[in-house]
Amino acid sequence: MKINKNGHMSNALFKTGVYFGLIIWALIVLFPFYWMILTSIKSYGAYNAEDIPKFFTLAPTFENYRFAFTAVKLGRYFLNTLIYTFLTTFLMLVVTVLSAFAFARLNFRGKNLMFTLFLALMMIPYELVIITNYVTIKKLGLDNTFSGLVLPSVTSVFYIYLLRENFAQIPDQLYYAAKVDGTSDLKYLRRVMMPISRPTIITIVILKIIECWNSYVWPRLITTDENYYLVSNGIQKIREEGFGRENIPAMMAAVVVVSVPLIVLFLVFHKRIMEGVSRGGIKG
Repeated sequence: MKINKNGHMSNALFKTGVYFGLIIWALIVLFPFYWMILTSIKSYGAYNAEDIPKFFTLAPTFENYRFAFTAVKLGRYFLNTLIYTFLTTFLMLVVTVLSAFAFARLNFRGKNLMFTLFLALMMIPYELVIITNYVTIKKLGLDNTFSGLVLPSVTSVFYIYLLRENFAQIPDQLYYAAKVDGTSDLKYLRRVMMPISRPTIITIVILKIIECWNSYVWPRLITTDENYYLVSNGIQKIREEGFGRENIPAMMAAVVVVSVPLIVLFLVFHKRIMEGVSRGGIKG
């Protein structure tokens, strides 16, 4: 068999070009993170003395991080965000799992119509929903409370649809066999469906955590008390009223502190996210 040297060379050149392009694109995407970290470890004087920004520093300092925690209630913002994220994710997971199970496995009158109408909610603009939620929470007197922060976010049409599609792939024979053995629906859900769909459930949890951590509009709208600010609102407050406009290195230190947990979470679980999303879109 003859080897086509030109073909191999063209293939090698193509792969080299693709890898080179991916490396350049990765550098472009990662550069803002590098610049954020670099700025955060520069002293205030060194940063202001740079007429031309430098891409490295020979005198790194962590004073900006200490200042970021002492100048504002950054620790309080972190605690609020952790409470909000935990409560919202837990309640959303309960609602999502039970709703997806009902739509995927139970038989009741009007199920398909109800699910269709449920999916139609995704067509409603977010601005309309947030206005309705704001009026409701205000009338209930739940503004500036964790209940007001959490309740509008415990349901997600997309996550229910994603998990419902995953549940629907589980063979019906397993369900019928479990019912013959006298297994209740909740026990079947807990013992069979949830373990099989664990990658998708983990994906939903991770995506919800990221969503809660980055939440800005709703917390900004419903909370006027600084004791209920989340990290996103806290960073905005720092920029608008605190040291953020003047002390850029300290501002970047605060942003690094807020960003690192999500970056670590994604790096640790990115394979789970990809696996869960792909499983949700495969039939059979």
